[in-house]
Amino acid sequence: MIASLPMYARASNRAAHDRLWALIRDGLQQSGVSAPDALDHEIDHMDGWAHPDLSLSQICNLPYRARFRDKVTVIGAADYGLPGCEPGYYNSVFIVRKDSPAEAPQDMAMARFACNDFLSQSGYGAAQLWAQSHGFQFDPTLVTGSHNASIAAVAEERADIAAIDAQTWRIESGENPMTTRLKVIGHTDTSPGMTFITRMGQNPAPYFEAITAAIERMSAQDAQTLGLRGIIRLPQTAYDLPFPPKHEAISA
Repeated sequence: MIASLPMYARASNRAAHDRLWALIRDGLQQSGVSAPDALDHEIDHMDGWAHPDLSLSQICNLPYRARFRDKVTVIGAADYGLPGCEPGYYNSVFIVRKDSPAEAPQDMAMARFACNDFLSQSGYGAAQLWAQSHGFQFDPTLVTGSHNASIAAVAEERADIAAIDAQTWRIESGENPMTTRLKVIGHTDTSPGMTFITRMGQNPAPYFEAITAAIERMSAQDAQTLGLRGIIRLPQTAYDLPFPPKHEAISA
């Protein structure tokens, strides 16, 4: 079996994620659900989501909608207490360089847009749906591979605007000096946050209970490090969002 918590994983919070998993694992085992001893920090997130023996992971809502909706069991959405977002939801911030005259995302409609991945809700899907509602589409002239790389691309003038997951931006703002070169000029609409999943056919109830209890039992320091406040049951209809403009990466 494998477990991973890949969506906000980084060296600075690995130990906190490991301790959170230990609490979840113990709760699962006490309820009779098998769980691996440790998180797998090396497995690619897509491989983890598709693993037949998946115990636990987190998935972004765009790849869930596009490829995994009928292949995994949803447990609940993570709540990071993000400003302007209801519990269990998140959004993205639009960032530009501090010297940019732009005051709103639509001011950058023709600018060089950096996205981390075409299958990212926060870095691509939410931005394009926001743009569509304002009568245009961003042209993704640079695909960076990560939010961190998108931040660097804008800061280093290889791109002019990017959309960054609001929780990632919160973390990066405390760790990444490049963020001091940038400013936020708007936010996307909200959508379901990073969603805890397990393999298909599982009863989500013991997983939900184990995660809830683990979050409540985290140390104050780990709670601050991870920013994770709870897990929220969202209706399946919350994931009934339109897809952004079609790219080869977004295929069922």
